Amino acid sequence: MRRLCLAGALLLALVVPSSALAAPHHPTGEYAQFNNCPYEPAVTVCLFSESSSGFFQMGKKNVPLKNPVKLQGGLDEILTPSKFYPAADGNSLPGVPQPVPGGLTGIVAPSWWPLFLQNLFNETINNGFTGVTATVELTSQTGVTISPLNLLLQEGTALSLPAKIKLSNPFLGSSCYVGSNSKPIVLAFTTGTTSPPPPNTPITGNPGTLSSNESGSIATFSGGKLVNNSFAAPGANGCGGLFSFLIDPFVNEIVGLPSPAGTNTAVLEGKIQVADRGAVQASE
Repeated sequence: MRRLCLAGALLLALVVPSSALAAPHHPTGEYAQFNNCPYEPAVTVCLFSESSSGFFQMGKKNVPLKNPVKLQGGLDEILTPSKFYPAADGNSLPGVPQPVPGGLTGIVAPSWWPLFLQNLFNETINNGFTGVTATVELTSQTGVTISPLNLLLQEGTALSLPAKIKLSNPFLGSSCYVGSNSKPIVLAFTTGTTSPPPPNTPITGNPGTLSSNESGSIATFSGGKLVNNSFAAPGANGCGGLFSFLIDPFVNEIVGLPSPAGTNTAVLEGKIQVADRGAVQASE
């Protein structure tokens, strides 16, 4: 009964009928954030997600999410298994660099230092030649899967991203990655409780609070938490260009790679919105 009620609430949040295709692609007002929704015939629902906090822990490194990350696209269904359609501009998950604490040196300020001194020291390490940023990139625009129903019911996979992580620094060159297009890191997030191999222990997400706009054309999950601590991370590759055979082991030592399943964790916190495609188009 609980599942039927929740599913019904989600369905009622998107009751506006679809309208004719409109152009140009510039939705306005409360629909402005859906400006990259693909207007394909099969798409009935526009998707917008923004993660404003969380962290990505891989091996020895814990990278906090300091810069918001957005995901956009479209879905053909909402209450049954959905097919994801990439963003209209072909970039569903724009890469947003996140500073890696300790940078190339792997050194961070002692926790017993005063907070202002910790911040000053860490900011210095994370800038310039020693600074490193980590950017999550999709390995396949069509490989994303999302289930609003699973997100709401707190079971199964709510969001899955086939990804690789780019480590950027002048010394590392432009092709330093953890994971690849052929062997991606699959980040299967849930709002439920995970079942990781040891030494990790189960953690629990949160679908957030479901609300809708006045017309019922936008459903928003705010304050949600997506979690995954079961994925494995391979060793770095391509770092240092021609000298990767020397630099890759150096990076692996600093980061703690390869890192088997049960030793890594990813958490995304923020909001997910879905909107009736017809209403989005009608706002232009």
